[in-house]
Amino acid sequence: MYWISDRFVWIPMYAVLMYLLIRQYKWRSLVILLLVALTITTSDQITYHLKNYLARPRPCHAAALQGLVHTVRDSCGGPYGFMSGHAANVFALALLLIPFLKNSYRYFPLFIIVWAAVVSYSRIYLGVHYPGDIVVGALLGASIGFGYSRIYFLIFKPVHHSKVPPVA
Repeated sequence: MYWISDRFVWIPMYAVLMYLLIRQYKWRSLVILLLVALTITTSDQITYHLKNYLARPRPCHAAALQGLVHTVRDSCGGPYGFMSGHAANVFALALLLIPFLKNSYRYFPLFIIVWAAVVSYSRIYLGVHYPGDIVVGALLGASIGFGYSRIYFLIFKPVHHSKVPPVA
């Protein structure tokens, strides 16, 4: 389960997503890829600063849980865990990309949500987050991703190709 949380394992999937975006959106894919970077940066920075502000220890650092939480590796991350940056980032990416790829790839929404849920669950399994950390992080990330996708579609109106010729 440790490898699921490792961001480098997912590089091939990210490359495929990038390819699908470029193939479908051509030059607009550059804007979408910048939006992906902005979305992940926003999500990551908000969770980072809220963790330090709220200062709730991770399960692996909580004195009351010593001996009950078994971590997979020696380190369990930083001292604070509320809210999960992994959950926020993967759900932000998922909710950002769904509107772009759902019409071309029927099962894409299911695939990307299951992927985000598995990555998020792995954080509980590894003993570095409580379930509440995951839920709140996922909700925050989903809100950010959804919000940025709405902003994109307000600026770049979707093009609907009609088979009926315009009336002259």
